Amino acid sequence: TGLGEPGGGLGLQLRLPDPHCAGEPGIGEHRRLDRGGERFGVRNSGATAVVEGVGDHACEYMTGGVVVVLGPQGRNFAAGMSGGIAYVWDPDGKNRSRVNPGMVDLEAPDDGVDAAELRALIEEHARLTHSPRGLTLLAGWETQVSHFIKVMPRDYKRALRAAAEAEAVTAVSREQVAHG
Repeated sequence: TGLGEPGGGLGLQLRLPDPHCAGEPGIGEHRRLDRGGERFGVRNSGATAVVEGVGDHACEYMTGGVVVVLGPQGRNFAAGMSGGIAYVWDPDGKNRSRVNPGMVDLEAPDDGVDAAELRALIEEHARLTHSPRGLTLLAGWETQVSHFIKVMPRDYKRALRAAAEAEAVTAVSREQVAHG
C-alpha cells in the first residue's frame, strides 16, 4: 500500500497486516489507525505518516519527510536515517532503547515549532481515522507532549542549521544593500 506513490494521501482503518505500508513513498500523506508493519517508512523521501505503532527496522534509510509513531515500535528504528524527522510517543521509555543510534540523536521536541507540528499531525490523524489513541493524546496534550521523543539525524540537523545561518547572512546583506 502506498509504495512509490507520489502525492495524494492515504487514510487506512484496516486491521490486516501490511508489512510494506508506506515503504519508499514520495511526497504525500499516510495515516493508519493500527500498527504499521515491519520496515514501515523505509526510504521515506518526503511523505508524512502517522501510525499507531511500527515493526522492526521502521524509518530505515529515511531521507526526508515526517513519521509520527503513536505506539510501540520494533527494534532497529531509524537505522541509516539521514534525513527527515520522526516523533515517537514513548510514555514508558521502552521505545528509546529500540532506536539505532548510529546516525541519529534523540531529543525532546521543542515547545514551539516541533510541538505545534506534532499536535497538528495528530489532530489530522484523529480527524481522519477517529483514533481513540490520538483523541486521548490530544485531550491530555500538556502532559503527553513530554512523552514524545524526536529522532533527528545528526547530518540533517547540521544541514538545517547551516541553511538557517546562510539565510540569516543573506538577509543581513539584503538589508545593507537596501539601506546602503
